Amino acid sequence: MDKSKVIDAYRRGFLTVRECGQILGVEERQLQSLLALEDDKASCLPPSRRIGS
Repeated sequence: MDKSKVIDAYRRGFLTVRECGQILGVEERQLQSLLALEDDKASCLPPSRRIGS
């Protein structure tokens, strides 16, 4: 499954932090870094291309 889709599912409340980390195969600290990176990516996209908006 695509990393960004898993993170999006977590943000929408379909997954817990632990489940999200397990699916991605990372620990909580690493997951926090991934979430921050995804936030940075989303802020760079034009509004019409944002996922989940």
